Amino acid sequence: MPKIAENPLVLVDGSSYLYRAYYAPPHLTNSKGEATGAVYGVINMLRSLLNQYEPTQMAVVFDAKGKTFRNDMYEDYKAQRPPMPDDLRTQIEPLHRIIRAMGLPLVCISGVEADDVIGTISTQASKEGRAVLISTGDKDMAQLVDENVTLINTMTNTIMGPEEVTEKFGVGPELIIDLLALQGDKADNIPGLPGVGEKTAVAMLTGAGGIDKILAAPEKMPELGFRGAKTMPAKLAEHGDILKLSYELATIKLDVELEQDWQELNIKPADRDEMIKCFGEMEFKRWLAEVLDNKSGSSKGEDTADEETSKQDIKTEYTTIYTHEELDLWIDKLANAELIAIDTETTSLNYMEAKLVGISFAIEAGKAAYLPLAHDYLDAPEQLDQAEALAKLKPLLENPELKKVGQNLKYDISIFANVGIKLQGIAFDTMLESYVFNSVASKHNMDDLALKYLGHKNISFEEVAGKGVKQLTFNQIDLETAAPYAAEDADITLRLHHHLWPRLEKEPELASVFTDIELPLIQILSDIERRGVLIDSMMLGQQSEELARSIDELEQQAFEIADEKFNLSSPKQLQALFFEKLGYPIIKKTPKGAPSTAEEVLVELALDYPLPKIILQHRSLAKLKSTYTDKLPLMVNAQSGRVHTSYHQANAATGRLSSSEPNLQNIPIRTEEGRRIRHAFIAREGKKVLAADYSQIELRIMAHLSQDKGLLTAFAAGKDIHRATAAEVFDVDFDEVTTEQRRRAKAVNFGLIYGMSAFGLAKQLDIPRPEAQKYIDTYFKRYPGVLKYMEETRAEAADLGYVSTLYGRRLYLPAIKDRNAMRRQAAERAAINAPMQGTAADIIKKAMINIAHWIATETQGEIDMIMQVHDELVFEVDSDKAVEMQEKICQLMADAVSLDVELLAEAGIGDNWEQAH
Repeated sequence: MPKIAENPLVLVDGSSYLYRAYYAPPHLTNSKGEATGAVYGVINMLRSLLNQYEPTQMAVVFDAKGKTFRNDMYEDYKAQRPPMPDDLRTQIEPLHRIIRAMGLPLVCISGVEADDVIGTISTQASKEGRAVLISTGDKDMAQLVDENVTLINTMTNTIMGPEEVTEKFGVGPELIIDLLALQGDKADNIPGLPGVGEKTAVAMLTGAGGIDKILAAPEKMPELGFRGAKTMPAKLAEHGDILKLSYELATIKLDVELEQDWQELNIKPADRDEMIKCFGEMEFKRWLAEVLDNKSGSSKGEDTADEETSKQDIKTEYTTIYTHEELDLWIDKLANAELIAIDTETTSLNYMEAKLVGISFAIEAGKAAYLPLAHDYLDAPEQLDQAEALAKLKPLLENPELKKVGQNLKYDISIFANVGIKLQGIAFDTMLESYVFNSVASKHNMDDLALKYLGHKNISFEEVAGKGVKQLTFNQIDLETAAPYAAEDADITLRLHHHLWPRLEKEPELASVFTDIELPLIQILSDIERRGVLIDSMMLGQQSEELARSIDELEQQAFEIADEKFNLSSPKQLQALFFEKLGYPIIKKTPKGAPSTAEEVLVELALDYPLPKIILQHRSLAKLKSTYTDKLPLMVNAQSGRVHTSYHQANAATGRLSSSEPNLQNIPIRTEEGRRIRHAFIAREGKKVLAADYSQIELRIMAHLSQDKGLLTAFAAGKDIHRATAAEVFDVDFDEVTTEQRRRAKAVNFGLIYGMSAFGLAKQLDIPRPEAQKYIDTYFKRYPGVLKYMEETRAEAADLGYVSTLYGRRLYLPAIKDRNAMRRQAAERAAINAPMQGTAADIIKKAMINIAHWIATETQGEIDMIMQVHDELVFEVDSDKAVEMQEKICQLMADAVSLDVELLAEAGIGDNWEQAH
């Protein structure tokens, strides 16, 4: 491999890499659904070249629009090429903007191709002894290689000087044009000499020299002895003109009239503001963060904002409060502020265990204060007494009329509760504002939001606390470092609110989702979290022992079938066992080409072989044991004696709540072992567990949204909807529907609302695909309103880029117009399901708000809400009030929304969650 000279003139074939980047993964889009993958790929390559070779001169060369001189020479030149895809065309202008913003010369000359421009520049530079590095994937460029000109293909990491060209093509750079002319080029539609491939062309050129010599003495061809040599003289006589034309078409023009000499292709300082704007629009977060972190470059101080991203050059004035006089001054400011941004610094992310370390405030952009209360590192400065400071702040924090904004205030509510303060006056939450504005645009943590919407890179926690095992807790961080970090949190929260809330206000339905659903839920979820749930640790311990025995038995069965011992959790060992020793069919391969042993593969293999079935059972039991029966007893809080989960409002794109530590949403209920875990969720003495959930809520929402007469009639009559569907699909009387027919109809009902295809339904029911398609076709004939709804929803999603719930919550679908069929179809399935799943999420949230209000105003501590799991609410209720409360809860849940079909909630009562369910 040739050695590349230091500081070469780098010439980039931008057009070549544009197409390569477009067809190579990842196929990125931003939150608006705009394709960005080609831009990312090209810029990534340019950054790599800059980092690797550190050139002072560089040019990125693109083909200009329109025809070139070669089209005048040969009408069919490149005629077979399809038009540029629309989602590639839209990426050209932003790509050019970024390249220019990076300070890189961009060259685009009409009437010629990028190859010709590169050829002209490289030849001129080479003649003056300048080392040139051409970055391209185009083999035609090999004709430009000489002692000063080298090619590099960054996609394959290959470098070619004269020797490498000869080794690869069989001829030197001086004969590359002749080679291309003889063999032709399908990509460019260069005809070449009929019947001549690469081997024949190389044989002709190495035996006779260039095309001029071949055409001068065609009768000498038979002497070269290659295959077909005897017929070559006649072929050359007949097609000599085509060969000459092919030579001209393959020749890179070396005398293009340039707008600037190669000596002027100097890399200029980057336009930092323009890069911030471009990377923000493209949503290249890592690169945006790098630019923001790099204080060098031009900074014009002007607002380069678009609708999404606002680059803010705001001078900051952060104060650290050490004295009562300073605190009193800030309390006066806070008391008279229209809105207070507030944030707590603590020792832990666990809201039940975290200790308050300090509080930060902001009342206007750029101005914030940090009140340290518990920094206890060696030589820490004296801080105000925590009890005294909090006593002064308590009236402000508990004043419901004094509006507060925060980032994930649910956490701060618990922190203040830990020190006896009930935070009130919560008016806004930037995490939820971002989530409601666009749930899939970005992550909703403060650092990502600051980058996306403010063009600002926050001080990261790792920067002040360190990483890994040596990471400090906040109380151990010196105040010179900690105070700016803490004050910035409040400042950025306020600035994010000022950016996001006006955008939500422009969309009344979105603003309503925020104010009427998400905002009141913050306090309710915090109360549920802090209340926790009681579990029977001894029962879980017994279950762990039983699971351990079952897991061991399954291992022994697996070893007997395999006739060897192996690790049931090792994909590599399973691959060798399944596909080499036992000869199982390969269902699917990993991205690296190895036979897959993923769960869906095991499920399919388990239909025909016992070992995969045993391994699936083993995995299921092992997960139950490690995730629940072993772990839950360890999660019991020492003070409360209960388990406290964390609910996440801004995780699921559709609006559903999720939970973690522990994840209550994923406790499996399809197996007896899974259901037994819920036996361990119990009530206090004198209490019962009451569990209530909605009956077929998504199907009822489908009936309402689609207005299908058949579904509306079935629900209005109070019929079993799956039996009613079975009667329609199988054309039998309602009373004659068999259990199997109902099971299949249930799969159709739920499958269709999740966008399931005939293939998926066939797989689920283990029936032939044509039979599954027949079920679907019959269903749509019986329920045409459903089909119409689905078709209209797909069309609306493609038109708007999003779908909406009944309450106006939006789910944006960036892949709805993706050129990749699988991603596009997945987006279409999501478009159909999201309005139903999202509406169901909104309904149960509204039910929770109504129920919480009823509990607070009309009950006397007789009932508490303790869990939310999908469409289910779980309560702890006084034993003697359980039946009365059961009826009231069902009524409140049913009345949460008015649909064109009756909304039903069903509830049960028991000593534990499973009994109540």
